[in-house]
Amino acid sequence: MMDKKSAKERVEHLKKVINKYRYRRLVLNKEEVSPEAEDALKKELFDLENQYPELITADSPTQRVGGKPLKEFKKVRHETAMLSFNDAFSESDINDWLTRVENYLGHKIKREFYCELKIDGLAIELVYENGIFIQGSTRGDGIIGEDITQNLKTVEAIPLKLETKNLRTKKLIVRGEVYLAKNEFERINREQEKRGGKVFANPRNMAAGSLRQLDPKITASRKLDSFTYEVVTDLGQKTHEEKHQILKDLGFKINPNNKSANSLEEIFEFRNYWEKHREKLPYEIDGIVIIINNNKIFESAGVIGKAPRGAIAYKFSPKESATIIEEIKVQVGRTGTLTPVAVLKPVEIGGITITHATLHNFGQIEKLGVKIGDTVVISRAGDVIPQVINVLKNLRSGKEKRIAIPKICPIDGSKVIAEGAYYRCSNPKCGARNREIIRHFVSRPGFNIEGLGPKIIDRFLDEGLISDAADIFELRSGDIAVLERFGEKSAENIVNEIQQNKEVPLNRFIYAVGILQVGEETAVALAKNFSVSDIKELIKKYKNLSLENLQEVSDIGPKVAQNIYDWFRSERNIKFLEKLEKAGIKLESIKYQVLGIKLKGRTFVFTGELKIMSREAAKEKVRQLGGDVSESVSKKTDYVVVGLVPGSKYEKAKRLGVKTIDEKEFIDIIK
Repeated sequence: MMDKKSAKERVEHLKKVINKYRYRRLVLNKEEVSPEAEDALKKELFDLENQYPELITADSPTQRVGGKPLKEFKKVRHETAMLSFNDAFSESDINDWLTRVENYLGHKIKREFYCELKIDGLAIELVYENGIFIQGSTRGDGIIGEDITQNLKTVEAIPLKLETKNLRTKKLIVRGEVYLAKNEFERINREQEKRGGKVFANPRNMAAGSLRQLDPKITASRKLDSFTYEVVTDLGQKTHEEKHQILKDLGFKINPNNKSANSLEEIFEFRNYWEKHREKLPYEIDGIVIIINNNKIFESAGVIGKAPRGAIAYKFSPKESATIIEEIKVQVGRTGTLTPVAVLKPVEIGGITITHATLHNFGQIEKLGVKIGDTVVISRAGDVIPQVINVLKNLRSGKEKRIAIPKICPIDGSKVIAEGAYYRCSNPKCGARNREIIRHFVSRPGFNIEGLGPKIIDRFLDEGLISDAADIFELRSGDIAVLERFGEKSAENIVNEIQQNKEVPLNRFIYAVGILQVGEETAVALAKNFSVSDIKELIKKYKNLSLENLQEVSDIGPKVAQNIYDWFRSERNIKFLEKLEKAGIKLESIKYQVLGIKLKGRTFVFTGELKIMSREAAKEKVRQLGGDVSESVSKKTDYVVVGLVPGSKYEKAKRLGVKTIDEKEFIDIIK
């Protein structure tokens, strides 16, 4: 057993070393020893203090949790008012704020500011005497708060004893924020759920609830954290930035992401950066705080209401907002599951304009009691399509419409079957077939929308953003930017490419809509023989084509004619064409510059890859010289042009005795 004198020396040494490690780990972000080693030192200190209770002091690391539960919190009057901040939501708001400050002062001020991340936590005040933490309190009404000293002692980031070498004051008052890390918030909520206890809505509420626990042991179990940002006591500091350096030197944890700014542009850059990157932080922030850096100017600006005139909170765009459901679309995913998606009156959430929100399933519609025309709360959480989380029923006018569950699949007309809260197309091939139809639609011979690859189409289907090709043209950048791995720039690029491809030649449009057995050449033949100027004319003209009309076109046999005839008499297909027309799709008449009649009366078929020119260019050359291009080989075919790795057309040509030529021979013919 260690004697008292030796124990006292060891205790003082342990306290000094443990506080040093705490300072380096929390303030300097340098871990000198492992947490396990630090815990072992704390255990040794605890054992020595148990052996000699008279050696226990208020600044000991072992006193972070101690004392009996309180019956209530005492009231504390702040020496100077703890003010809150007025809010700004746009760059123009910040410009207006600075103009108001300068008008009040009567002169322009130097553009020197200090920018801090606005932690979504609870404001606190800490009082030290002779470097020892003696009292901590909440903001309360700004004048009187509650004494939560015991609970704040459990927060490791708050030093119990300061580095006082350069501290020339007996009493020191500082202010900061207590918060809860995201992972700790999730851990506690999981435990609360298991115990059937209260589940908190967000880390801020949990932090506030934790600090107001009458039993400090409960507070300690929740591992709160803290940043300090304000020195109330006059230590000769001339700028707000100096205050942060003083706090760091004294042993407080300050936010390393805070920084000075010398222009409004730098402020906007700082704010916009953190709005985009805040998800990477281990804690929640809801904006930035902008403070005039010069303390003399800041004090001269005074107070307006309960806020300092020389500072303002520039908030991020909200993660939730209210808007109106204008329509409900039922989207069909890759697996055939029907997803109701709300079409919204555009609303900005998280800096992005949102026009769609998922309702997940029809069970969710019933649970929320949502109707078309309802005012609803939209939440954008994480990298998923925004969702409807609440219906503001007290805003109903009586004109809202009930949402009916479809009885037939909007894609292929099959019966819809129920699977719990979900509904699915009874045709198991529906979703996969629909995916292939959309891929075909955007392919190079169709609308040629290169930005919509297979994986992106699958993602849009899974999220309920599209269920047919016409929905592609209704997408907005905000609908895409909210998804994981899609930034605002990539979303804008996709939408711009879609919009740039809204006008296509008639032949490519006919190919894109996916009529069975109608390939590129058949589409060209239809476009040349039955030209139209827009989709309305296309519907009218092609609905009235007879089988005889169609079979008069070269390259269209009885089976293909029947497929075309049936397609344009399907009510579902006509609605699809009308939807494309409503989306703003324009048709270009098919035009070929005829350079001669050298190949008139000759029919060419191409198979395999050409090396000197592309197949599209070769086909175009044939048409320019008066010839015809066919997709299939028959006895009427004059030449089969064979490239690298030819397909079955080559074998058929040999069986029918049709002449086959290579690319060089073809080029000789068209010279």
